[in-house]
Amino acid sequence: MKHTLWHKALLVSSVLLMSSSTMALTDTQLEEVEKSVNQAMKSFSIPGLAVGIVNDGKVVMAKGFGIKSYGKSSLVDEHTLFGIASNSKAFTAAALAMLVEQGKLNWDDPVVKHIPEFELYSKALTEQMTIRDLLSHRSGLGLGAGDLMIWPDTDKSIEDILKALKHLKPVSQFRNEYNYNNLMFVVAGEVVSRVSGMRWQQFIEQNIFSVVGMKGSYGAFSRIPHDNSNFATGTIKYQGQLEEFIGDYLEDFRGAGSIASNVTDMTKWMQTQMNAGTAPSGEVLFSAHSQSMMWHPHIMRIPKEQALQNFRQHFKGYGLGWSLESYFGYKKVGHMGGILGMGSQVAMIPEKGLGVVLLSNQQAYPALNAIANEVFEQALGLEPQDWVADSAKAYHDSRREKYSKLGPVKPKRKKKGLPHDHYTGTLRSPWYGDVIVEKVAGELRIDFTHTGLLKGSLHHHDGNTFVVKWDEKLLEADAYIHFKLNGKGHIETAEMEWVNPEITDFSFDFHDLNLEAFPKPKG
Repeated sequence: MKHTLWHKALLVSSVLLMSSSTMALTDTQLEEVEKSVNQAMKSFSIPGLAVGIVNDGKVVMAKGFGIKSYGKSSLVDEHTLFGIASNSKAFTAAALAMLVEQGKLNWDDPVVKHIPEFELYSKALTEQMTIRDLLSHRSGLGLGAGDLMIWPDTDKSIEDILKALKHLKPVSQFRNEYNYNNLMFVVAGEVVSRVSGMRWQQFIEQNIFSVVGMKGSYGAFSRIPHDNSNFATGTIKYQGQLEEFIGDYLEDFRGAGSIASNVTDMTKWMQTQMNAGTAPSGEVLFSAHSQSMMWHPHIMRIPKEQALQNFRQHFKGYGLGWSLESYFGYKKVGHMGGILGMGSQVAMIPEKGLGVVLLSNQQAYPALNAIANEVFEQALGLEPQDWVADSAKAYHDSRREKYSKLGPVKPKRKKKGLPHDHYTGTLRSPWYGDVIVEKVAGELRIDFTHTGLLKGSLHHHDGNTFVVKWDEKLLEADAYIHFKLNGKGHIETAEMEWVNPEITDFSFDFHDLNLEAFPKPKG
């Protein structure tokens, strides 16, 4: 590969940064980390957790804690599989980097060059969207826009998703603003498939996992062998009680989040990352130049004041499949991942050869942050702090406040609704498809026809507004549905929005549906 002088400077700087080592974590320090893990599991009600630590480029911990499934006795070990969710995005970026190095595409290729039927809301946006844009959350689409096509578990094919993208309206100017969007990574995974000639899952397994030595990882939950029972199931805390939530590790997310892995394999992934693309075996996965490209901020974000106070965070951005920020004077590279009932985190200080991966079967993300901070404190000699205790207090205080406001806003002067028959019929979203409202056994029921978990009942709230209560209460995604009727009392359109926006996951993007009666009512 030919490099300009600027590119060569990047390569040299990468090598220099990664050769700067830190003192090895002592047994005593690792014991402190383990204490924090056990403290976090207790404080945040986490049944099972796995931790992997790389220090000075070497694996110093790959260990499981607790149980794989709530209410059962089987223990988590270093090979227990978890859904890593959005930590899959870095693998998609790496796959594309490999194809770039093979000369099969360029970062700035228009997406339509490789997926001719790719179409967004406007012709200009369609023509300008590049591979690089897909991977950096700067498409202009809103937070989680279109996620109901893949969340939670739909029957949508990649062809269905590609046809629907043109109906998603941007909320910001192209390349101007960071808005986290999973569908662009689904498209990026499809680019890998089109260019390589194999499914994204196969490419990841055969060309990345095999080279890195990730022998126990899989591109999707369905690809885990039937005789492998060493995998975790999710846990959700609902009304003060833990309940098991079984899912397929976001299989529909494909290149955005479907990988199943364990801490043994993920430590090898971190070693490869911190060794500029060279795997522990010595095989080269991608070049240091590609590493620099993926770890370069392609869109910036404004750090929160609290992050400046707590971590001296002066910058925050997103590269290609990686979050980037400053941390006590160091460059920190990582990502979070979330599934209903499961969370993951990868966090690295590359110039110190220091990294931590955390996989858990509870979605208490502050606990993972706290443990990672404890690892960094021990390894970097930071000022001692009880990260877990401080995070737990803030988490429980915040959760208590949010749940105290739970439920629909009480109307000032409640208006009567019409008989149920006025609200029944088929509603169609141009990108999701059909949502059916029907009367069953005297109550109104709603059916998101492409999503098995989105079935529920409608409860009158005010006038032509109802509250949707899903049959699966653990979704915690109650929603308002506002019907607009014509002069003859027939539905014309409907709009939906979260009842509890601070609690409901952003991937339930009901507000983007633009539902219209189908067929259109007469008169």
